[in-house]
Amino acid sequence: MSKKWLSILLVIMLAFTLTACGDNEAAKNSSLDAVKKRGKLVAGVRYDVNLFGFKDPSDGKVKGFEIDMMKELAKRLLGSEKKLELKEVTSKTRIPLLENGDVDIVASTMTITEERKQQLNFSHVYFMAGQSLLVKKSSNIKGIKDLRGKVVMTAKGATSGLVLKKLDPSIKLKEYENYADSFTALKSGKGDAVTTDDSILMGMQSQAPKEFKIVGGYFTQEPYGLGLAKGNKEMTTYVNKFLKDIKKDGTYKKLYIKWFKKSPPKDIPEEAVQKVLKK
Repeated sequence: MSKKWLSILLVIMLAFTLTACGDNEAAKNSSLDAVKKRGKLVAGVRYDVNLFGFKDPSDGKVKGFEIDMMKELAKRLLGSEKKLELKEVTSKTRIPLLENGDVDIVASTMTITEERKQQLNFSHVYFMAGQSLLVKKSSNIKGIKDLRGKVVMTAKGATSGLVLKKLDPSIKLKEYENYADSFTALKSGKGDAVTTDDSILMGMQSQAPKEFKIVGGYFTQEPYGLGLAKGNKEMTTYVNKFLKDIKKDGTYKKLYIKWFKKSPPKDIPEEAVQKVLKK
């Protein structure tokens, strides 16, 4: 083997080693034992998604379905919801923060995908959503077929934009730092629609139900999972048991009704694969 190819091979091996070490370090810092010893659970959550994780400007508190789930997890794991620390994440920052060990768990309307499963551990599915469109009530847009040449907005790091461009390359995509900014842009007329999971769009619409509507039906299946550091097996096992327990004892149903004003579906699949309808 020439010196050139030997050098290239050594660089590749070093890169793999550093990546593995990083994964192991993050998993170690956020392991079940580490969290218990620290006495604090650090959860990465959204501050911009109404109903799931939203910072209420009236009192400065972060509220939502995923926030309440994390409070319940902290209470069962550490004995008190006061031992929960919330850290804001976006679609763009949530995986790096998890990989760096800055958060122990991510609860942020994150769809389980094969690509993401290479970067982190996922819990079982805790919410099933579907990608759709939010438009103004006056809009003539009824579905994807009406988006040709239109401006559609979403958040950076989300899969929604990629899915939409795959369905219709003529769509002009604008990405904002978060969903709140995307919704603000729609309100100010900077685009024709916002696309993401219907669950997130419901939160936007609930802020101004007389002005906006959700259209287009479902054109993907979006199974949400809680994210944990790659290789963090014990914590993943614990979180899966937690999800099973809160569904069994009625806590999950109680929280679901509190935020979505309806009972959860009877069967949420433990494993689901994102499906994108082809043209």
